[in-house]
Amino acid sequence: MHNSTADRLEEKLIVGLDLGDRYTQVCVLDEDGEIIEEARVTTTLKALTRRFAGMSPARLVLEVGTHWHSCMLRFIYGSDSKSDRADAVYLARVGRLDPGLLSPVVHRSETSQADLALLRSREALVRTRANLINHARGTVKVFGARLPMCSADVFAKKAQEHVPEALRAALGPVVEIISALTAQIQGLERRIETLSRESYPETALLAQVPGVGTLTSLALVLTVEDPARFARARAVGS
Repeated sequence: MHNSTADRLEEKLIVGLDLGDRYTQVCVLDEDGEIIEEARVTTTLKALTRRFAGMSPARLVLEVGTHWHSCMLRFIYGSDSKSDRADAVYLARVGRLDPGLLSPVVHRSETSQADLALLRSREALVRTRANLINHARGTVKVFGARLPMCSADVFAKKAQEHVPEALRAALGPVVEIISALTAQIQGLERRIETLSRESYPETALLAQVPGVGTLTSLALVLTVEDPARFARARAVGS
């Protein structure tokens, strides 16, 4: 027999969390494996903090998502009775029975995640610029003309005078956007260079490898973050 719910909350708890974009399903087990709470919480920092900030120490078990390195349990994602509620219960019970079946999740720090976002934003802008350049070249080619071969950084300047008169209304705005994107990309690249030099000096060592520049070395440093968490060097690649 158990005492009140308040008393049971002082025991060692196991919490299964099935995360969703909008809601997170919660299942709380006591040490005997009995469900003492099931709930659905909005997946926001404010709501999750309000729900768990005052909770006594507990083991939290969750399925990883696209923001973490995946190591899911087959019997959960392959279950015939899969649902958010069932997944939360399964996770909590696995966490109670044998935590060795699970792998710890190592989160990047907020600073590293924000710095990595600089690289990803640059990559998104570069992809967008490449698509627009290809669009401009393809459109001009249909009219029997060609835009000059040049790097993406100078495309807007060199292409403008070679756009056929009949296409100026259609491609003028595209070229202007390409020019604006180039300025934004170059601005991000300057910030990334400064960030690498001032906050991540180890990137200078990695950049000594032929073919490795600031972008690649910084991406590796931010992705790995703490090399000590890897028992073997071979594990870093995977």
